[in-house]
Order: sequence, then structure tokens, then C-alpha cells
Amino acid sequence: MGTIFVAALKEETPQLSKFHHTGVGKINASIKLMELIYLYKPSQVINYGTAGSLKREINGLVECTTFVQHDMDARGLLNFQLGETPFDSISTIAMSSKGYTCGTGDKFVKNQLDLECDIVDMEAYALAKICKIHKIEFKCYKYISDYANDDSSNDWIKNCNKGASHFLSLYPTCK
Repeated sequence: MGTIFVAALKEETPQLSKFHHTGVGKINASIKLMELIYLYKPSQVINYGTAGSLKREINGLVECTTFVQHDMDARGLLNFQLGETPFDSISTIAMSSKGYTCGTGDKFVKNQLDLECDIVDMEAYALAKICKIHKIEFKCYKYISDYANDDSSNDWIKNCNKGASHFLSLYPTCK
């Protein structure tokens, strides 16, 4: 199989029947993507999902090309930087300088972060890292569902399924 499409939740992909769903978070996304790689041996993985924006001017459907972990914090150990994984050569994954930086973490973000990134999600870094290690092309698109503030929970619920039609305009074969 050439391309597989992955998203965390079915609720994010109404009308998009060709998606595999990983579940929420880095661990669930990692487990499911490894199963899919083993099963389908794809040359490309395309991730779509929702994300919170840390900048009001970022909205709609955006492409992410750089990935960091906003919840990796080993600063107390040998002066590692926020987002840097100790003793790991891959901390930032940069595929291009054109898109946005996605900060991934196992935390629903409702405020600003100390780590520089444009948007936040809960799976993309894990997916990007697996693809990098396995030399699989990775593309990532996120629909801005909220603005990482006190209204984020309600906004995400209200907007979670709205981006699927925008993604479908990029990849009409997903229907």
C-alpha cells in the first residue's frame, strides 16, 4: 500500500472513510502506527486531526512540518532543554521550514507554553518520529479547533468535526 491516512478519533474524520484511527496520545498513536506499518508497509503516512492554536492569526486547516514534544521536560537532568529527549539524537523533527511547528504532548493545552511552537496536539510528534526512523514520508495537517485557552474544551467539542471537509478538498480520494 502506498499511502495510509491516520487520525486520532473517528469524530475528527466524518465522511473520511479511508482513515485508520490511533486513539488519543503519543503511546496509542505509536502502537497503532507500528501495527499499520507492519500490516501495510506504506511509503507515505498522512496525519490529519484537530489542534489548538497558540497564535490567534493561525486558523483553518494548516500543514505542520516541524514537530516537538511540549511535555518532554528533563531540564533538571544535566541541563537538557525543554522539549529535548535525554540521550536521544531526535528531539526536533523538521521536514521543511514552510509549515507550522506542532508541539505534541499528552496534555490538553489550555494556556501558553514555555516551548516555542505554533499549535498543539497529542499525536503528531510520535507519528513523525516513527516515520522518520522507518524512512516513511510523513505529511501532517491540522484543523484549528481551539485557541489553547479556558474555552478550549468547549471549542474542541463544537469544532472537532468541522475540518474534515477542508481536508477532503486536499485529498478527495479519502471519501
